[in-house]
Amino acid sequence: MMEQDKQGGWEAVLSALRVSRGQEASPAAPTSAAEQRELARRVGARLVLSDDEDYPASLRAMVAPPPFLLIRGAILPEDALALAIVGSRHATPYGLQMAEHLAFELAARGITIVSGFARGVDTAAHRGALAADGRTIAVLGSGADVVYPPENRRLVSQVLARGALVSQFPLGTPALPRHFPLRNRTIAGLALGTIVVEAAERSGALITAGHAGELGREVFAVPGPITSEMSRGANRLIQDGAKLVQGWEDVVGELPETWRRCLKAPVAAPACAPIGAADEGKLLDLISSEPVHIDRLIERSGVAPGRTAALLLTLELNGRVRQLPGQRYIKVRSA
Repeated sequence: MMEQDKQGGWEAVLSALRVSRGQEASPAAPTSAAEQRELARRVGARLVLSDDEDYPASLRAMVAPPPFLLIRGAILPEDALALAIVGSRHATPYGLQMAEHLAFELAARGITIVSGFARGVDTAAHRGALAADGRTIAVLGSGADVVYPPENRRLVSQVLARGALVSQFPLGTPALPRHFPLRNRTIAGLALGTIVVEAAERSGALITAGHAGELGREVFAVPGPITSEMSRGANRLIQDGAKLVQGWEDVVGELPETWRRCLKAPVAAPACAPIGAADEGKLLDLISSEPVHIDRLIERSGVAPGRTAALLLTLELNGRVRQLPGQRYIKVRSA
C-alpha cells in the first residue's frame, strides 16, 4: 500500500495515541496524522498495516495481531526463520554469557534473533546476533523513535544496519509498564519459538513464553543453579515441559525439517582473544567507589558483553570488585 493511501492507517495510529493519552501518555507525542507522518519521515520509520503484504506473516497468524507496526530498518522475508531470546533485566554474568553465546551461534546459522531491547538478557541477545554478523529484530515497549533504555542508544544504529526496530505504539510514546505485556506478545508472534535464558518467578520473560505456548510455538529454557533467584522461572518452565537448552543444537533440533533446511553453515571466525590484562585494566579504570551498572561498563569499555560479565565475575571472586543489587559494581579498596 502506497504511503499516500494510508490515511486510514494513520488514523489507527492516532486512535491508539488517544487511548494511551487517556492513560498518561507523553504530552510531547505528535497529536495529528500529519505530525506522526512527519516524525516517521524524520526518523526513517515506515507504517505497516496488518493487511499489508509486507506485514510479517507469523504475526498475522495470531488472533488479534497489532493493527499496525512502525518499523525502522527492514524486516526481510528470511526473517521468518526467527527465534526469540528473552530473560531478566537483572541477569547474572552466567545469564548474559549464555544469551550472547546462544544468539551468536543461532544467528551464525541464519536464524534471526528477536528480543525486546531491554537491559540484561535482551541486550546480550541482540549483541550476540550482531557479533555473528547476523540479523536481529528489537521489539520496543515505546514508540519506534524512543530509545529505552537510554544506554542502548549506540546499539540502535547497529540493529538498523542488520535488522529492525519495531513498535506497535505511536511515535513519541514513552516506555510505560503497561506496554511491555503487549510488546511481549509481539515478540512471541514474530518467532518460531522463544528461549528463556534467565527469569525470576514473576518475570516478563515468562509472559513471552506463555504467549509462545498459546500460539503453538516452541518454548525453550536454559537451566540455571537452583540457588539462583534468576533461574527459578526458567527451571520452572523446564519442569512444566519446556525444552531444556544446553546449546544451539538443542534449539535447532526442535525446528521442523522445512526450517532446518534453511539453515546455513556458519562462517569461520577468528578465535576470541583470551581475557587478559588489557581488558581487566579497561574495566578497573571505569570502576570506582561510585556504583556503575554493567551495561555502562560494556558501553564505555568496548569489551564484549559476555566477556565483560565473565571478567567481572573473576574480579569479584578475586576480591577486587563487589557487585551490588541491580548489577552495579564498585571497586574494593585495599586494606
